[in-house]
Amino acid sequence: MKPHARNLLRYGRQTAFASLGASGQRRLMAGRALIVGVGGLGSWVAELLARSGVGMLRLADDDRVDITNIHRQAMYDERDAAERRLKVEAAAACLSRINADVAVETAAERLDAANVARLADGVHVIMDGTDNFATRFVINDYCVKTHLPWVFAGVVGSQAQTMTVVPGRTACLRCVFDSPPPPCVDPSCRTDGVMAPAVAAIASVQAAEAIKILSGRAEDASPYLLKLDLWKNTLQRIDAAAAAADNNCPCCKRRQFEFLEE
Repeated sequence: MKPHARNLLRYGRQTAFASLGASGQRRLMAGRALIVGVGGLGSWVAELLARSGVGMLRLADDDRVDITNIHRQAMYDERDAAERRLKVEAAAACLSRINADVAVETAAERLDAANVARLADGVHVIMDGTDNFATRFVINDYCVKTHLPWVFAGVVGSQAQTMTVVPGRTACLRCVFDSPPPPCVDPSCRTDGVMAPAVAAIASVQAAEAIKILSGRAEDASPYLLKLDLWKNTLQRIDAAAAAADNNCPCCKRRQFEFLEE
C-alpha cells in the first residue's frame, strides 16, 4: 500500500463524512495552522487538528505548565506541571505521539504587532487560543489586512463564544467588538473562573471551523457569533453580518489597522 493511501486509510471514519471526503482530507493534510496560545482553548484545538490530520501546526506561547492548568487544558499532566515545562514543548511532544505525520513548529513567545507577520508566515488559518482582547485585535487587524482567515474564541465561567472571520466574506471582530475592554473590566479565568467542559465545547467548534477552511470548504464557515452557556444550557446565534452592515468598521471597512502599529 502506498504511504499516501495508508495515511488516508487512517482517516477513513473522517473521509466517510461526505462534506469532507478524501479530497478534503488531502487538503487538510497539506494545511498549515498557527495556534496562538496553547492553554485551555489552544491545547484542545491543537489536539483535535492533529488527530484530524492537519499537515502543520505552529504553536506560539511563552507560558509554562502549572498545576492550575490541568483541569481545563488538554495534553498536559502533573509531571509537566511539576517540571514547569514550556507549554509549546510539552504540547509538541504530546502531538508527536498522537500523530507523527503532523509537523509541529514551536515559538516560545507571545504574539504581538512586532512578530505577528513572522509567526503567521505561510499558514492558511490562525486559531485564537489567547486570553485577552488586545492580542485578538492584533490578529484581527493582521488577518483582515492580509486576507487570512482566523477563528476567534473566548470562555469565562460557563460562558463561551466563537466567531469565524473570513476577510471579504464575513464580518470581522471589530464589527462586533468596537475596541478591547480595559484590562480592569476584561474578565478572565483567573478572576471569574472557568468550567472545563465550556472550554472543550467551544474549542471543538473552533476546530470544526478550521477544518472547513483547511479542507477547502471555507464557504461553509459560520457567519455567526455563537454564544453558549453550559451551566444554563443556552445557545445563542448572533448575525455578525447584520452588525457589520450597521457600522462603518474601522478595520474591514475603512482599512485602518491601528493595532498593528508597534
